[in-house]
Amino acid sequence: MPDLTDTQIRILELAAARNDALAVPLPKGLHGAAAKKAVARMTDLGLLEEVDANIARGEALWRETGDGHGTTLIATEAGLAAIGLSPAEIRTRLDRRNPGPERSYTEPSAPRAGTKQARLIEMLSAPGGATIAEISDETGWQAHTVRGAISGTLRKKLGLTVEATAEPERGRVYRIVGS
Repeated sequence: MPDLTDTQIRILELAAARNDALAVPLPKGLHGAAAKKAVARMTDLGLLEEVDANIARGEALWRETGDGHGTTLIATEAGLAAIGLSPAEIRTRLDRRNPGPERSYTEPSAPRAGTKQARLIEMLSAPGGATIAEISDETGWQAHTVRGAISGTLRKKLGLTVEATAEPERGRVYRIVGS
């Protein structure tokens, strides 16, 4: 095993401190190119592994895959062993990462009533849907904020299917499918 840098040791220690051996979020102050370089090296060494993130559990993302999903990082057996954990401790942490069928996770909770997000969902769930301009008027958000909320919050985080159709009288109208 190669000598580990202080940063690599800190990443593994933080992962070991978490029940499911998640390595994200990374240590405070480690971001950008330095984070990518450290993670790439640790992945090459087999100390970290990139796996699908369980967004329903609220796992932190390492990177988005662009399809409403993302990946997260977990410390591997080799990574946890590199900082001195015993085989039994390693198994316990990695078993928590892969729950059996008897464990289930709750879906993300609904937004609080009376919030702008709740109003947005209500408007898009209505039979007529809503346009960007109508949502902007209702929420006070600028058009780019509305589009970001639809794409980021509704589609990616909440997993809702939002369709847009062009209507001659109103322009592009957005609706939540299945509501």
